[in-house]
Amino acid sequence: MKDQRTNCERRGSKGGRPAGFDSQTHKRRNEVERPINRLKNSRAVATRYDKRAYLCHGTVTTATIRLWLRP
Repeated sequence: MKDQRTNCERRGSKGGRPAGFDSQTHKRRNEVERPINRLKNSRAVATRYDKRAYLCHGTVTTATIRLWLRP
């Protein structure tokens, strides 16, 4: 493990994955990021035209329902 870390540091930004990479944490983060990115595909959510919190909440809720009902 120590030589992996040393080799990574030596190669700099081309060093690949960090030696302390945890695949389970990465998997869970990916599960959260995918639905958020789908929400951002909704133009109203992405552009954030809503000025008030309750309107923004309604827009996100509507986009979420549309995603959920999509086959």
